Amino acid sequence: QVQLEESGGGLVQAGGSLRLSCAASGFIFSRYGMAWFRQAPGKEREFIAAASWSGDIKYYADSVKGRFTISRENAKNTVYLQMSSVKPEDTAVYYCAADPSLYYSGSGSPEYWGKGTLVTVSS
Repeated sequence: QVQLEESGGGLVQAGGSLRLSCAASGFIFSRYGMAWFRQAPGKEREFIAAASWSGDIKYYADSVKGRFTISRENAKNTVYLQMSSVKPEDTAVYYCAADPSLYYSGSGSPEYWGKGTLVTVSS
């Protein structure tokens, strides 16, 4: 059974940092591109970042480029999102996702989704 389990969400002060983790199981992790999305209540899902199968190629939304960093450890079947210099507008539920495209860049809907973890940025 495919599972994506996010963790690390919580309350963080504006300007601070937070690291999200996503543990994957039930599929061959290294054969999938991994990505992070976020969604605020009443708003559309927004692509945040993606990493190729090896983590060597990365893609970022303009809204987070330079502040967030995606990485992955294939030996641990885990993908991370390091969030720095966070802003109140970063407040959202963050979702981990997997797609069989080795170089998934955020276009289209990924095949697998996690349940999400809430990140709240306070002023």
